[in-house]
Amino acid sequence: MSDKRNQNEKDEQLEIFRVRDKGKYLTTNQGLKMSEDELSLTAGVRGPTLMEDFHFREKMTHFDHERIPERVVHARGFAAHGEFELYESMERYTKAKIFTDTTKKVPTFVRFSTVNGARGSADTARDARGFATKFYTEEGNYDLVANNIPVFFIQDGIKFPDVVHSFKPEPHNDIPQASTAHDNFWDFVANNPENAHMVMWIMSDRAIPRSFRMMEGFGVNTFRFVNTQEEAFFVKFHWKPTLGTHSLLWEESHKLMGIDPDYHRNDLWNAIERGDYPEYELGVQIVPQEDEFKFDFDLLDATKLIPEEEVPVKIIGKLTLTKNVDNFFAETEQVAFHPGHVVPGIDFTNDPLLQARLFSYTDTQLIRLGGPNFHEIPINRPICPFHNNQRDGYHRQTINVGKVNYHRNSLANNTPVPAPPEEGGYKHYEEKVEGKKVRARSESFTDHFSQAKLFWNSMSEPEKRHIIDAFSFELGKVKSKSVRQQNVDLFANVDLELAQIIARNIGVKPPTQGGSPVTKASPALSQLNTRMTAKTRKVAVIVSHGFNGPFLKNVLDIWDKEGLVPEIISEDLGVVRGTNGVELEATQNMYTADSVLYDAVFMVRGSSDDQMFNQKAAYFLDEAYRHKKTIGAVGGGKKWLEVNNLINKPGVVTDGTTSEFAKHFVEAVAKHRHWNR
Repeated sequence: MSDKRNQNEKDEQLEIFRVRDKGKYLTTNQGLKMSEDELSLTAGVRGPTLMEDFHFREKMTHFDHERIPERVVHARGFAAHGEFELYESMERYTKAKIFTDTTKKVPTFVRFSTVNGARGSADTARDARGFATKFYTEEGNYDLVANNIPVFFIQDGIKFPDVVHSFKPEPHNDIPQASTAHDNFWDFVANNPENAHMVMWIMSDRAIPRSFRMMEGFGVNTFRFVNTQEEAFFVKFHWKPTLGTHSLLWEESHKLMGIDPDYHRNDLWNAIERGDYPEYELGVQIVPQEDEFKFDFDLLDATKLIPEEEVPVKIIGKLTLTKNVDNFFAETEQVAFHPGHVVPGIDFTNDPLLQARLFSYTDTQLIRLGGPNFHEIPINRPICPFHNNQRDGYHRQTINVGKVNYHRNSLANNTPVPAPPEEGGYKHYEEKVEGKKVRARSESFTDHFSQAKLFWNSMSEPEKRHIIDAFSFELGKVKSKSVRQQNVDLFANVDLELAQIIARNIGVKPPTQGGSPVTKASPALSQLNTRMTAKTRKVAVIVSHGFNGPFLKNVLDIWDKEGLVPEIISEDLGVVRGTNGVELEATQNMYTADSVLYDAVFMVRGSSDDQMFNQKAAYFLDEAYRHKKTIGAVGGGKKWLEVNNLINKPGVVTDGTTSEFAKHFVEAVAKHRHWNR
């Protein structure tokens, strides 16, 4: 019973605040029932509106004040509720109950986001993605505020305003939106070489994920685990999607911005609604304190990662997203994350970027959410009780009983009283700190190119081509030839050949010297080495009347068991009739569907000779092939393949019995792309 209560406690708490309006009478915010909601109170049918119309004034005033400032970064977000389950106790390393108690499922709230674009920008822009998780634990809220890229642009948080200013739209004309393809950003890159590693990731496929469900998460900063013996360990956090880590192609991401700018939102929402709950395993890289200096980089440098081959990621639990939000604004828009929201057993390091985040996150919520009481907003409230002497302020919801609001006191027996560590009171790790006050950085932070080269070395040939294409596009949009040249010269320090190819593509002088001596690679960084599965992949099934009914029905039944998500596309919306009385419901036609919305295509041609339909189907097929997706065809559907000369090409499945065809198609879809075309 206690396990179930813990799992549902946050949802039960939110239930108090949920209001269901269906079937109810309209009232004012004070509960007064209103008999009219479309006409203002006026002096006569053609007279002026009267100031005494309290309903008009309340309705309009609320509307006028509905918008709050959007986040400066991570403005475009989408979220869901879930739960976290621990596989094995980590009590050897931490006393945090969330990572030691395997008997309870912890309620969570996860918000995914793009970093650069405004709230109304498109989902699929080239950008880093946020992956912020709020754990509602018995010891208080714990926020793991992560990104889908394990490193960051800068080493010291004092430069955060600079990097954000540089990649935002240029201030003189507010152009471009949700894009780094402009002079200011690349001028910053050229003059701040510490960001070379991050820029390599941004230019890679990691910056255009296939979906939030197929996206890794990284804590970026180095944190500390602290156990009950007050022993400390360095820790890096990882989220590993059970569907693998996969990306869009650059051309796909561009088309999706127009066809479905809410592509990632729709994908997440629809997956949860149909019961395909997204799953992510939590992994940790743990480094003993005595090993702090054994690496060829500094653990406190946020522009560096720990290669998984040097410190393996230990999988310790699983996050499952099980419920969509009830109200976007109340939950997704008002949720407030902060890396300083920790529980006993989790502590900080001297990472200068992390230290800045510990100030900035709270500071920004004060203006966004109207004051110091944002923790009382339902989505932010902990499930455990909270007691202190803080009072008043904007939007206070707690009604504190009693006259005492200070510490120490005798009128309330000196309560609330600090809790000793053995009773769960938070105690900071007693790290010895000494030194002169300086504005300086350790020499161990000065290598900016070795890990950028490590990343380049780790990429497959298709991934390298995509990085070159991304650099060529982004720098090709830069108007200043000097800035273009500076960047080519900068990235020559990563790889000379890479810089030379880019230079030729963007019309500047190719460098003649440079390159990093680093030869090692980290296979874990390549998405070609990720998990491969066909589960939840969307398949466009293009059919026309007269299709082979039994064959298609059997194929769809097999795919359903394998977790594929087919969508029927035909000449018109509605019923499509096949042989043997088989009927299917077409939910899309060639005006509403596009190949970039799907992971694979299955061509099932019937007796239709509709020329327009066949032309669009051929184009649909050609684009899917160019994007290296799996294509299947049977019966008359092969004619579409013949028109496009696609028979017997890699990733094209056409032969076999029903079960053989369905199996081979699933195996092909699981590969994500067919790079050998």
